[in-house]
Amino acid sequence: MKRLLNKKQRKWLLRIVIALLLLIICVIIEKVFEPAWYIALPMFIIPYLVCGYDVIKCAVVNIIHGQVFDEKFLMAIATIGAFATGEYPEAVAVMLFYQVGELFQSIAVGRSRKSIAGLMDIRPDYANLIVDGEEQMVSPEEVPIGSEIIVKPGEKIPLDGVITEGTTTINTSALTGESMPVDSGVSDNVISGTLNLTGLIKVRTTSGYGESTVARILELVENSYDKKARVENFITRFARWYTPVVVISALLLFVIPPLVTDPSSWNVWSTWLNRAMVFLVVSCPCALVVSVPLSFFGGLGGASREGVLIKGANYLEALSTIDTVVFDKTGTITEGRFAVDDVHPNEISAAELLDIAACCESYSSHPVAESIVRAHEGHIDKSRVGMIEEIAGKGIKAELDGDEYYCGNGALMDMVGADWHDCHLTGTIIHISRGREYLGHIIINDQIKEDSKEAMAALKAVDIKRTVMLTGDKKNVAESVAANVGITDVFSELLPQDKVDQVEKLLAEKCKLAFVGDGINDAPVLTRADVGIAMVPWDPMRPSNRQMWC
Repeated sequence: MKRLLNKKQRKWLLRIVIALLLLIICVIIEKVFEPAWYIALPMFIIPYLVCGYDVIKCAVVNIIHGQVFDEKFLMAIATIGAFATGEYPEAVAVMLFYQVGELFQSIAVGRSRKSIAGLMDIRPDYANLIVDGEEQMVSPEEVPIGSEIIVKPGEKIPLDGVITEGTTTINTSALTGESMPVDSGVSDNVISGTLNLTGLIKVRTTSGYGESTVARILELVENSYDKKARVENFITRFARWYTPVVVISALLLFVIPPLVTDPSSWNVWSTWLNRAMVFLVVSCPCALVVSVPLSFFGGLGGASREGVLIKGANYLEALSTIDTVVFDKTGTITEGRFAVDDVHPNEISAAELLDIAACCESYSSHPVAESIVRAHEGHIDKSRVGMIEEIAGKGIKAELDGDEYYCGNGALMDMVGADWHDCHLTGTIIHISRGREYLGHIIINDQIKEDSKEAMAALKAVDIKRTVMLTGDKKNVAESVAANVGITDVFSELLPQDKVDQVEKLLAEKCKLAFVGDGINDAPVLTRADVGIAMVPWDPMRPSNRQMWC
């Protein structure tokens, strides 16, 4: 129960249960002993106040502030009217059912927001602040601008800033969508919410937590419920007019019939007062006013539990009209996770080249190094490995079986004077040499997600007319990925502005368009589309993490 309800909701439920038990006791006493009205009335008022005192209080406060005609006012006047006509159990029951509905709505909203909070785990929990040479763990909100913080390997960077000491590799995929980790050193900017992978760094903060990148993203999500669907806004406006109409109609129902029939008869007035009160009770709009928002909250909450974070009910409604879906490639169609695609040796076997590379990379936590180690099928004998030196921005130098080996990019090969050559395949190319002797290269690529092809088929099954992929990758890579997953149209080698221009052209064709991207780097296109869907890419700390928000 504690996991399902928060503290406030548990108190709310307790009040409902106590009021229900008291109501049952009161009904039994009334049926068995038939007490006089002056005993029965205060007896039933007790459970009524237990479950409904806050509704009455809110109605009074709203009247004081000039907000007379709302659902709480109608609930108050209807139940008080029920007491006035002697229908004591009905008065308590109506208030009880209303509170049960309100509790269910609160639970639905709370679970939806809790799912979002759990999935949006980019929020940093703490910052290691340096104060008078001492390291102190504090809340990110307590770190002033210009302070120096320490970020250790495996920790989230809590605030935007500039590296003042140390070098590291940073995983920015959750914010930028880039699957390749970024090598960063002194004077490089770092973004809050990104993950420090390898080295200990000192960072001078350039913004407070409230202005940091991660805080702005979280604020966007937390304010998302202010954006209501058109039908939900209609129900809100309808309730604003409906309540006074019901109250006035009830008043007219009480006054006009007795005046027309027999204004001198108390029984006639009593009869029509009772009917007016019944009319008020059955006309209470709470079910109508609550049902539409509750259905949207239920939809938002259900989606969030499946890893889909929807900014507001208006986007949930807009999704039903989409006929064209446009995709980014990296982190969306592909995993954003590297794996060895091929091994091209030079005068040695592929197994020998992969073994050398795996041994040299076995102590590194870089995702490219990890992909090489994963591709090595046999046992890696780390006792063969001697000194390892990381060469920033180029690769590594390692002693293996007494020889010097170099693993890295073309710049590293140029540095050591190896006679290397580029590869005809596309991807991340890791070149290996023994001293100046070139041994070959390994091709590493982002992998297509297992369910991408299935997703494209599912979209076509629900009458999505067109699927499009926009990417900055080379044409042959883009067309190969599109052909593998079943995407109909491909536009490659695009800059961010080119993606916006392409989306503008598609929108000019009068289509309803959703864009699926991999993060903040696609923000211009996500904003321009009718519905923007941002994928949260693969996270090396959470391999099963596949989420999106729209």
